[in-house]
Amino acid sequence: MLDRFSFKGLSKDLLAGLIFIGFGLAFGHASLNYDLGTALRMGPGYFPLVLAGIIILLGAIILIQSFFAEADETPIGGVPWLALLLVIGALVFFGVTVRGLGLVPSLFITSFMSASASRQTSLLGAALIAVFLTVVSMLIFIWGLGLPLRMFGPWINF
Repeated sequence: MLDRFSFKGLSKDLLAGLIFIGFGLAFGHASLNYDLGTALRMGPGYFPLVLAGIIILLGAIILIQSFFAEADETPIGGVPWLALLLVIGALVFFGVTVRGLGLVPSLFITSFMSASASRQTSLLGAALIAVFLTVVSMLIFIWGLGLPLRMFGPWINF
């Protein structure tokens, strides 16, 4: 049991549980900066706090199960640096360009970059995923919810 705490014997489930708990605690702490409200009149911090609690609970379940599961013989493996760079770059790209390019081009490029991070997704598959997510997002946020989001921003001359 003690060898699970050394890096070499670190269980994937143990590590996943700790990551879930860490993210849950961070988001829970951040949600406390907003008004929580009550269950009947939820404030902007209520739902993130509830989600943080669920994430912490799932992390605790995974962490506890890691102590009772058989040792995982497969190594954790290396870090997929390109995939990590694509996903983080996609998030940064969306945040920087959504107002200038608009929702449609920013979301399409962000989705394409994120889908391209997977080794199992071809470029055509990534493009199809990006088109699907962009169309569904437009249907939900612009037409369904009526949010005042610009489909194309001032950087694009139409």
